[in-house]
Amino acid sequence: MQTRSLGNDTVGRHEVGAIGLGLMTFDQTGAQPREQLLDTVRAALDAGVTLFDTADAYGPGDELGERAQGANETLVAGLLDELGVRDRVLLATKAGHVRTDGGGWALAGSPEHLHAAVDASLRRLDVEQIALWQHHRPDPAVDYAVTLGALKEVYESGRVAMVGLSNADPQQIRQAHEILGDALVSVQNQFSPAFRSSRPEIEVCDELGLAFLPWSPLGGLTDAKGLAEAHPAFAEVAGELGVSAQQVALAWELAQAPVVVPIPGAKRPQSIADSAAAADLRLGDDQLARLDRG
Repeated sequence: MQTRSLGNDTVGRHEVGAIGLGLMTFDQTGAQPREQLLDTVRAALDAGVTLFDTADAYGPGDELGERAQGANETLVAGLLDELGVRDRVLLATKAGHVRTDGGGWALAGSPEHLHAAVDASLRRLDVEQIALWQHHRPDPAVDYAVTLGALKEVYESGRVAMVGLSNADPQQIRQAHEILGDALVSVQNQFSPAFRSSRPEIEVCDELGLAFLPWSPLGGLTDAKGLAEAHPAFAEVAGELGVSAQQVALAWELAQAPVVVPIPGAKRPQSIADSAAAADLRLGDDQLARLDRG
């Protein structure tokens, strides 16, 4: 798989697979046997996927409520240890969301919460330093500069190697870059054929040399039929190339800028193998123009 760069000369440059793996849908509620998740991790690594993305708020909230906090981190760490592949993965996590009873989500951007959250993630992931620690979403109740100051404190403490943002707008990205400097290496926002309004954020990331990690890059459409029906142009190009519409969507996102690294979710080996193949799919100028239109 082709690779893309994450980081800089100050914090270190890391070459990661151009397609990553979003782990939000990983859980063990009975629908996903552990062996299936292990097979998915194996398939991802075999395909060249090296950036794995989790968050402290990921977990089966409907079943666990507040106890979902940290469940995904614990599960993922256990899977990587069982396979003995920690050294093959750049594991990213996030803080700034908390789970509530009934499967809800709440925001928590205070310095006190963020300092406690990174310590909790370090324990659950069983690491001395988190490779990429991302702020999950701005909290309207906390001045963003205060939150960014806390991220800088955490970075300077050595508990995280690199810092990222998530769900930030262009102004917030620039503000973070001013405060965090080279510690800031990435932005994770929603971007897909169905959700294209993050193009300004991609442009800012390309300008500043930050990786842009599209979350939900398939727009929540996890089967070829659904994606094809929602976006006929992608189905048309997929037919021309003899590949899945999902691969076309991810290849189109990669073509937006050299800093883009999509992180599609997958909980089956076949899904991540298909997504990973998009990294080597080349789209023609005419095909890209058609996809840009719809």
